[in-house]
Amino acid sequence: MDDERLAPPLGLYVHIPWCVRKCPYCDFNSHHATDTLPERRYVAALLADLESELAVCGPRPVQTVFIGGGTPSLFGAEAIADLLEGIGRRIPLAQDAEITLEANPGTAEAGKFAGFRAAGVNRLSIGIQSFQDRQLAALGRIHDRQEALAAVEMAKTAGFVNFNLDLMFGLPGQGIEEAAADVRTAIALEPAQISYYQLTLEPGTPFAKHPPALPEDGLLWNIQQTGQAMLSEAGYRQYEVSAYARAGFPCRHNLNYWEFGDYLGIGAGAHGKLTQADGTIQRRWKQRHPAVYLEKAGSAQGVAGVETVAAAQKPLEFLMNALRLREGFAEGLFSERTGQPLAVLQPELDRCCADGLLLYEHGRIRCSEHGWQFLDSVLGRFL
Repeated sequence: MDDERLAPPLGLYVHIPWCVRKCPYCDFNSHHATDTLPERRYVAALLADLESELAVCGPRPVQTVFIGGGTPSLFGAEAIADLLEGIGRRIPLAQDAEITLEANPGTAEAGKFAGFRAAGVNRLSIGIQSFQDRQLAALGRIHDRQEALAAVEMAKTAGFVNFNLDLMFGLPGQGIEEAAADVRTAIALEPAQISYYQLTLEPGTPFAKHPPALPEDGLLWNIQQTGQAMLSEAGYRQYEVSAYARAGFPCRHNLNYWEFGDYLGIGAGAHGKLTQADGTIQRRWKQRHPAVYLEKAGSAQGVAGVETVAAAQKPLEFLMNALRLREGFAEGLFSERTGQPLAVLQPELDRCCADGLLLYEHGRIRCSEHGWQFLDSVLGRFL
């Protein structure tokens, strides 16, 4: 790591923690929004937070920015413009930086989307989840089908070509045809990417405490296979476990996560990962509650925790990310990102290849079709 050119690519994650209403399946750090959000004060806190991170990240330019939440689209376009302008004054942004903002249909306004675009946002991620009013109500979403369709049209009118639609399957009482109808509708809207993932009952959420009736495993498998086949036929290539994109449009910010790149995390509860000059990897996270974060951001007390990843843990952490990718990883990337030779994986790597779980071809390592279906078990082999 003596040569800074060997440092991993750097992304920037920005967390805006407020939502109109917290969904019963959500375990993200999100909080009920009051009538008046402290937009100016929070943007100032984010920028102070970023300044405090510069001492530990070095001079690398930021390749991608992802503004997530919560519901970032609750903020006005002026606040997002101030945020992005402030980021650009504090750290170099790559000329072709991908800048994503998460938006929910229930907070979509045509003027606001145009304002986001003018502010420098060049990619939207729209939280649809379903196009069925019955399912949206069951999921606690604040939008309906018509609002979901309208939000996509607003995004297109505002000039967004690169946008993602979030879509869930395995919903309460869902059958194959209902799930397929959601996928069919999403494809017809021609997004650049579709995130297609299973509803899971996360610990501590209302759904975990009072589980709805979800499809049984056999039906769930059929729903997943049907959706994946439809996406593939429509030209959406699965490049990660739950991500399907048209050619040239994978989410670069998320790819950096899966390739074990570095990222700064600013905002309430945001996490970051940074590779130091000596090759050690440090994880940092911020104060979780918005009120505490607003008070402490930019100071030493704004950092809630710091952890150095143990050398013995690096190989598994790398694999937990890189093997989520359909194409896996180039063998040289392992050493580049962990500082360890591929030989530390070799015995189990050879066994997994012999068992048909992994493929090691043309200098790349990836899951086989069989291993892809049992990714957790494959990773367990490297513990």
